Amino acid sequence: MQAKNEKKTTNQIKDELISNEPIIPKADKRKSIICMYKDEYNQKIMNFISNNKFTVANSDITKNIQRDLRNTIDDCQQIINKDNGWKYINVYPTNPMLRGVIKIRTDNTPIRPVVNWKNAPTYKLTKLISENIKTYIPPQRI
Repeated sequence: MQAKNEKKTTNQIKDELISNEPIIPKADKRKSIICMYKDEYNQKIMNFISNNKFTVANSDITKNIQRDLRNTIDDCQQIINKDNGWKYINVYPTNPMLRGVIKIRTDNTPIRPVVNWKNAPTYKLTKLISENIKTYIPPQRI
């Protein structure tokens, strides 16, 4: 009889988890495991966006930025050799992606935003410019 009750309880837990779509996002600063529902996580992201006065674009401007970037690289041949210009353009660019890392030591577990810029149209060119600027800045002594 006890095994039957345990199986029933296990199935109820399993059904509850499946119906609410649990996710395991990263925790901030620790190697902790956090389990939360997908809706709750998405709500935290939306709250972060609305509380920080971000605006949502009506259309994807990635292609326009990519086109402008190609034109800029073609116009800057003193900095970037025309034969090497392709190295600084992402072939399949996408918008930067925002994900939230959960702050577990704070009340209401807000998020810390983390943005992945690697697939953004200007990522490779920004990296090149950053490296070039560093050659003109003397190292700081602490």
